[in-house]
Amino acid sequence: MNVKLVIFIIFLGFAVLEALAGGFFRQKEAVKGDGLVDFFSTIVLLGLVQPLIIFGVNAGMGAALPDMHNAWAGLPVVVQFLMFVVFDDLAQYWWHRASHTFPLLYHLHRPHHNARYLSVRIVYRNNLFYYALMPGIWLSAVLVYLGLGWVYAFYLVLKLSVIMGAHSSVRWDAPLYKIKWLSPVMWVVERTISTPSTHAMHHGRHKADGVTHYKGNFGNLLFFWDVLFGTAKITRTYPQKFGVENLPDISAGEQLIWPLVRSRAPE
Repeated sequence: MNVKLVIFIIFLGFAVLEALAGGFFRQKEAVKGDGLVDFFSTIVLLGLVQPLIIFGVNAGMGAALPDMHNAWAGLPVVVQFLMFVVFDDLAQYWWHRASHTFPLLYHLHRPHHNARYLSVRIVYRNNLFYYALMPGIWLSAVLVYLGLGWVYAFYLVLKLSVIMGAHSSVRWDAPLYKIKWLSPVMWVVERTISTPSTHAMHHGRHKADGVTHYKGNFGNLLFFWDVLFGTAKITRTYPQKFGVENLPDISAGEQLIWPLVRSRAPE
C-alpha cells in the first residue's frame, strides 16, 4: 500500500469538500502569511523531518542493534497496533498537553492555534522544530525498525483520517447529532476518537464563550485519553471564533522557525 498516496487522497477529499463549501483556498479570517505557514510547515514535516527521523533511527539502530532489525515482526497484529496506540498516540497526547503547559513548547505549537480558521490546511501547521522533537515520531521509527512497518502504514491511514476529519471545516459529526436514534452511538464515538466538535473546542479563541476549551481536548486519534486523564469537555457545539487569545501577533517567520526569528521587544 502506498501510504503517502492514500493519505494524499484523504487530504484531497477533505480539501475538495471544503472548497465546495466555500473554504480551503479562501478563509474568512486568514491574515497575511497564513498560507505560507500552512504550506511550509506541511512540506517540511512530510518531505524532510519525518523521513530524516525514520532514516536516522534506522541507521542508528542498524549500527547499534543489527540483530533487532524486524525482531518483532512476528508479534500479533493487534499487539503491534496497540503498541502504536501507546507509543505514538498516547505519547502525542502528553506532548500536546505539555505544549499547552510549558511556555517553551507553546512557542513551538502556537502556529497551530494562530490560524483563525479550521481546515485540513492546518493539520501539520506547527513550528518546524515541533515535530523534530515530538517523541511519538521517534518511538514510531523505532517500532518500524523492529518490524512493525506494515501495521504502521495502516495505523497512519486510520489516524490521519480521524485527525483530518477533526480539523476540517466540514463538520461530519453535526448532521449525525441531529439524528435522535444515533445519539447513543455518537456518545461512544465522541468519547473514543477526536471529532470536529471536540477538536474545534480546543481551537476556540475565547474561553468565556462557554464552548472553547484550549486547555483540554488534546487527543489526536483517541479522544479517550482526554476522558481518561480528565481533560475532556464535550458540548456537541462549536466555537464561533478560532485562534489565540490575549497574545500579540507574530510574523510568519517567527511561527515557522522560532527561536531563530523572534519578535522585537517593545521600545
